[in-house]
Amino acid sequence: MKKFRFDLLFLAIAVVCFGIYGAISYHNAALAKQAGAVRARIQEEYAPVRTAQEESVYQSPYAAVFASNEDCIAWLNIPDTNIDYPVMQTMDDEEYYLYRNFFGEDDKNGTLFMDTDCDLGKERSNLIIHGHHMKSGAMFGSLEKYADADFCKAHSKIYLYTKDEVRTYEVLAAFQAKVYKNKTDKFRYYAYFGFDTAEQFDEYYDNIKRLSLYDTGVTAQFGDEILTLSTCAYHTKNGRFAVAAKRVE
Repeated sequence: MKKFRFDLLFLAIAVVCFGIYGAISYHNAALAKQAGAVRARIQEEYAPVRTAQEESVYQSPYAAVFASNEDCIAWLNIPDTNIDYPVMQTMDDEEYYLYRNFFGEDDKNGTLFMDTDCDLGKERSNLIIHGHHMKSGAMFGSLEKYADADFCKAHSKIYLYTKDEVRTYEVLAAFQAKVYKNKTDKFRYYAYFGFDTAEQFDEYYDNIKRLSLYDTGVTAQFGDEILTLSTCAYHTKNGRFAVAAKRVE
């Protein structure tokens, strides 16, 4: 009788666990579908136009996207991944798109957004783009794949389409870090928005190379523009995973 009750309890627990797993899987799939639907909606309403152009004339394939929402400052694309999204920047409220989609609608996926302290037009800048680490893989949910050196080698190029040009970046480092809530002398990669001096750049560069999970074989120097993709990570409290890349011609 005791064994029967134990088996029944075990079965009940298994059913509950399976139900929870199924609910979570369904929820993640729904969020992934929602993110995909928003991207498809953008591309359907403001279809990217890619045409042969003279080298001296640049016409952004996302011109209609930029025109439709002035908060959209760029489009981020990493070929052969699901990271293919608009990038927003709202100077009055940095996190306006944290839980809103491109159309301003409530959306747990949010939208990629650039830190308000970043400036696309500034020389020697560090452009920091934030995105949710969605378990569905949406937004920056797949960014941690860069923890694998082989994945990085196959996806080393990152493209940022702006209103005026398309910028190409090559991955410098992929690393784990954390956000420090209080003032500290710890390295805070998210606090570097540009490099006014060589010393400042070297401090940033030496730290990301030290933290990098592997050697990408790519180097940088003072004067280079840096692009940093940042998302939450769960290796520690307030953890972050970041990919830093330098702009190349």
